[in-house]
This record gives sequence, C-alpha cells and structure tokens, in this order.
Amino acid sequence: MNIQLKRVYEESSENDGKRILIDRLWPRGLTKEKSRIEIWLKDIAPLTELRTWFEHDPSKWDDFKKRYRNELKNNSETVSKLIEQISQGKVTLVYSAKDKEHNNAVVLAEYLGERE
Repeated sequence: MNIQLKRVYEESSENDGKRILIDRLWPRGLTKEKSRIEIWLKDIAPLTELRTWFEHDPSKWDDFKKRYRNELKNNSETVSKLIEQISQGKVTLVYSAKDKEHNNAVVLAEYLGERE
C-alpha cells in the first residue's frame, strides 16, 4: 500500500498525495486550507473512551494497540472507505499526536498493511 504518516503540523508537500486526517478532533489552530486536508475520516479514529484512557502513555501502548485494532475490526465500513482512497493512489494519513511512535496512525498503517 502506498501510505505514509505525517503529523498535521508538519509542512505539507506535493509528495503527500491525498491527505487524510484520521483524528476524531480537528487539530487546534489549523484551518482546512493551511493543513491541506482533503478528507477527514474521524470515524476511523479511536473512540473517545480509548483515546482518553491511553493519553499517549507508552506504558499502555501494547494494550492500546489491541483495543484499537479491535475497534477497527468492528468498523469495516469506514476501513473500506479508507482502503478505497488508498487504492486510488498515494495517501498520507495525517494525525496530530506529538509522539510519532505511539499513536493511532501507526496502528492503523500496520492494520492496513496486514490487509494487503
């Protein structure tokens, strides 16, 4: 799959392809134009309960991954929408978390890679 991950606050580039925001909440301080978000798939983000429980705490990472992957399994309609976008060309999954290693985009990319 032709997916890359990028923090929404990083500079966008022509190499990003279609930029898809995968967070439930819109990033603070950014307009749609400035962020160059083309699609906002907020329903693919972790549910609020899971997101607030996780709090980007690396010690909860393994449990977060399991719980979020379970949510994705039960969210086949939205996952299918994302896969459709990916099948059309290069996609950048955009997220706002500061931690580039422990966030929903990492789990989502792994999950999608396993579905190839």
